[in-house]
Amino acid sequence: MSKDVLLEIGTEEIPAHYMPNVLLQIKELAGEKFAEANISCGTICSLGTPRRIVLCISEVADKQKDIFSKNKGPSVKIAFDAAGNPTKAALGFARGQKINVEDLVVENGYVYANVTCAGVPTQGLLPDILKNIILSLNFPKSMIWGNEDVRFVRPIRWMVALLDTDVIPFEIAHVHTGNRSRGHRFLSDGDFLISSMKEYRKIMKEHFVIVDPEERKQMILSGLQKLAEEKGGTIIMDKDLLEEVMYLVEYPTALCGNFDEAFLQLPEAAIITPMKDHQRYFPMKDKDGKLMNMFLTVRNGNAYHLETVQHGNERVLRARLDDAKFFFDEDRKTKLIDRVEDLKKIVFQDGLGTLYDKAKRLEAITVFLKDTLSIVEIEDTLLVRAAQLAKTDLLTQMVAEFTELQGIMGMEYARIDGEKEAVALAINEQYLPRFAGDELPQTVMGKILGLADKFDTIAGSFSLGLIPTGSQDPFALRRQTIGILNILMEAHWKLDCSEVFRFILNLLGVPAEKQKKIVEQLNAYFRLRLKNIFQERGMDYHIIDCVLCADTLDASEAEQRAQALTNADIMSQTDILQAFTRVENMIKDTKITDVKPELFETAEEKKLYQTCEYMQSKLSALYAGYDYDGVIAVLQEGVAAINEFLDHVLVMHKQEEVKNNRLYLLALTFSLISPLGDIKKLS
Repeated sequence: MSKDVLLEIGTEEIPAHYMPNVLLQIKELAGEKFAEANISCGTICSLGTPRRIVLCISEVADKQKDIFSKNKGPSVKIAFDAAGNPTKAALGFARGQKINVEDLVVENGYVYANVTCAGVPTQGLLPDILKNIILSLNFPKSMIWGNEDVRFVRPIRWMVALLDTDVIPFEIAHVHTGNRSRGHRFLSDGDFLISSMKEYRKIMKEHFVIVDPEERKQMILSGLQKLAEEKGGTIIMDKDLLEEVMYLVEYPTALCGNFDEAFLQLPEAAIITPMKDHQRYFPMKDKDGKLMNMFLTVRNGNAYHLETVQHGNERVLRARLDDAKFFFDEDRKTKLIDRVEDLKKIVFQDGLGTLYDKAKRLEAITVFLKDTLSIVEIEDTLLVRAAQLAKTDLLTQMVAEFTELQGIMGMEYARIDGEKEAVALAINEQYLPRFAGDELPQTVMGKILGLADKFDTIAGSFSLGLIPTGSQDPFALRRQTIGILNILMEAHWKLDCSEVFRFILNLLGVPAEKQKKIVEQLNAYFRLRLKNIFQERGMDYHIIDCVLCADTLDASEAEQRAQALTNADIMSQTDILQAFTRVENMIKDTKITDVKPELFETAEEKKLYQTCEYMQSKLSALYAGYDYDGVIAVLQEGVAAINEFLDHVLVMHKQEEVKNNRLYLLALTFSLISPLGDIKKLS
């Protein structure tokens, strides 16, 4: 007979951004621990609020599964004597398996023991299993409290552990399990009894706790949407903010507040950032897409005295917006261009100079990238201007107070100062992407400035030996590297990253003898990040290794090759792979030298040479145009000629001149596929 298991870990308030991972962890751990214990169960569900982590497991078997095993023992010759009597070896094996020696089975010259290990009742196992699950949870940061030596995300205040209606007894940090829980911190009256898992959600709701995160999310969304419709607005929805708010409340009630219309004269970002990032409010726009002087938020409680809560939130936001207006008005007194000299007062990185030095490097790097990429639609003067102003908004009071606005306020101030729109947009887009999944720069100047900024930071850090190791990446070099690779691939810009590294290292004055090692480290670092990107896209690891075999790195070109090989299903085209692999095995270190047709002695040589000339005439244009799908189609046409040559022609001819000519022909043949990468990685 199966029963249900309920586990509730009551704590002090857990940081909202911890909760999604914690709930995923406890669900996965429960599945693993019950499987290890051979206890079958139905569905496993994890629930949670800021003050509790909950595990619900249905249809838990009342005892472990019986385990049947067939264990191999000694050979028959060792197990029995000449008269067929069991020896000490057989007796010892049977005793170790806890069966009678007569029950041993003989198969294939060995004795076996068929052993059945009967399962024990689940109830006696659950205390250790549940305790192990709790103590196996990992958190970004954990703590100890009082005189306890247990580490947990927050102090544990109560625990509920039930097998149907029976308490599962165990203790952690001097907190004993029971059947009594706690409701909403302010709306519930004391502790209350939990009768069973089936009644748990209903009982919690009666005490103003919505334990299901998805149910809370729907309550929040419906409440916000209803208010937005009443006010004639549209919510500026942020999924991350919604998830955070969902784990900040146990019983959500939406409310709407207002602020002075005069604040709408501020840039939208200066209003929205204090709302979202500091107060966890949802802004609204009207039907024309303009920001409204209203906000939506969620209260952790019911509608009792909601007006008082509304006024309190309005008062807090007003203070925030007053600060923003003051900072904005003060910042406008000084143009961005007039702040350039002040960049000399701020150190960018010890060993890499000031922000002024970085700005000067950005001027040079942006022009270098423009010329290397053969971009003609942008004037050097605009790039230099964007590089000059790129970091000046870091000196403004607005960015000093709201650091999330770096780049954004630079764009707004540049517009106010009358700078070109392309310059203003580039100042903002240099920081994109700001996080995983964020949008990439959309303007050409924004892409170039963003690449220059990230390349400079990464190359400079590596030149100082500041290379990320393990989980330590204080300068976010991984994120910036991934940003560079995604920008290059999205723009289809063909760029040898090694050239950029060397250019920057020269700007930094790194000695030539040290540059080679640093460039190798940078290439390896970028290659690993690109490999991870391809793996996340589901590409075959053989193809990834094939295209990333070069010493240098061109992300866009490597992506096109990898995608073409994937589209062509190259792993299934064994004829091409086998043919060219055979060629590669023959030539080894042979270098391409002019092939002399007059030395051909067989029809197969002539045919392969003619086929190579034909394919070469086609492939040159295809490789130049990065049409790798076309490349693979042409290579297919040479398979028959290659196989005929290798099957019927003796390459190692006794005459040195003929032998070398045949090797040169094979080297020529292999050169037709080698631009795709290391094809041996495909086998």
